[in-house]
Amino acid sequence: MCRHVGYLGTPVRLDELLLRPSHGLLEQTWAPNDMRRGGTINVDGFGVGWYGAERVEPSRYRAAGPMWADENFAALAPEVSADALVGAIRSATRSTSAERTACAPFQSGRWLFSHNGSVPGWPDSLAELAEKLDPVRLLASEAPVDSAAVWALLSQRLSDGQPPADAVRDTLVEVVRAVPDARMNMLLSDGNLLIATSWTHSLSVCRTESAVVIASEPFELPAAARGDRDGSAPADSPWHAVPDGHLVVADREETSLTPLPDIELRDSPTSESR
Repeated sequence: MCRHVGYLGTPVRLDELLLRPSHGLLEQTWAPNDMRRGGTINVDGFGVGWYGAERVEPSRYRAAGPMWADENFAALAPEVSADALVGAIRSATRSTSAERTACAPFQSGRWLFSHNGSVPGWPDSLAELAEKLDPVRLLASEAPVDSAAVWALLSQRLSDGQPPADAVRDTLVEVVRAVPDARMNMLLSDGNLLIATSWTHSLSVCRTESAVVIASEPFELPAAARGDRDGSAPADSPWHAVPDGHLVVADREETSLTPLPDIELRDSPTSESR
């Protein structure tokens, strides 16, 4: 199982949001709190995608090793500020690729995507769904892993013009119907929206006067993200656990939680998570 975080708000440096906070994504690499039978550490790669004012599409940095060991990212992170980003650390499903291209966030145009979960039986379990994909999209998949296959299914819906929240919901439904033990916490952003699902794994959301953050686990936000519009920075950030089986849609002003369709939740002890 992976850990991920999505951010919209006041511009923050990458190190302030990902590397320096107490129990931030860096700390969750070796000391996650709520893996739910999905492994113990997240050292099989990481990635960050962020949005800049002068770029139509996001920039990305991904690496196959653990976040703590990447000197290049440690040097880059203090130099880059963003008002929207998606970050992820990876705990690879057994027998899947450990390459950089297997690390979230995946990208298509302005969209960034992360998957915290697993699809047991992949690739056979998704073969029937893959038959619906445009052949070019299937061949262009970034990596031979279940998360990239889920992204291919979702990104085709986005390309076909389906509203993003509906596309996320319907992708989850079709995967879970095909693979009932699938673990499907997803996170999608275009720099203006964060759309996430809670499906058998932990998820929390925090909204302040300055930002909205959706993350696998709560962490201490930097002062800029905690700050009220008058410039103050409350000591505590109001994190709220998202109930299982919900769709979260957030922009810079509002957050909504909607129950996902009533598909039986499965928690199989044999499921492998990433």
